[in-house]
Amino acid sequence: MKELTNEELMATVSVGNLDMLKVLFERHHKHVFNFLYKMCGDKMLSEDLTQEVFYKLMKYRTSYNHGNFTSWMFTIARNSLKTHFRQHKENHEDISSVTYALTLVQDDIESDYSTLQKALATLSASDRELIVLHRFHGIRYQEIAAIINSTPGAVKTKMSRAMQKLKSVYLKAI
Repeated sequence: MKELTNEELMATVSVGNLDMLKVLFERHHKHVFNFLYKMCGDKMLSEDLTQEVFYKLMKYRTSYNHGNFTSWMFTIARNSLKTHFRQHKENHEDISSVTYALTLVQDDIESDYSTLQKALATLSASDRELIVLHRFHGIRYQEIAAIINSTPGAVKTKMSRAMQKLKSVYLKAI
């Protein structure tokens, strides 16, 4: 049997086959959690919001327009995080003022990763978001453009600038 694509699975969910949502959850919950965790630095909040994202996938399944599933899912994740901060007065306009909590780890391997995490934390939320989506999750510029309501060219330019900022901060830290 051929493995269904994300879009095919979501199409079946959108017409009422909610059992297929389990497959989508198994494929993507770690990606959503990691994205949210890298954006807010709060493990418990990231877990809660990950569950909320998949609840919203189910709740708003009929609004799925058969486009790119990953873009749609990360748009929901991004909006859920923004909504959380707006409701809790931790952010007034967008996720750019999110404070990012980090803990240092002792292992050399984890220490290198911690240095990268610290460097990411110094970036604005919009720069961090682009890097996390593109470099950590492998999402293409066109899909990111759909998520953040921009153009692929603008995303590519912003990504290049964000990577330059990350590079300079990271190299200073090591």
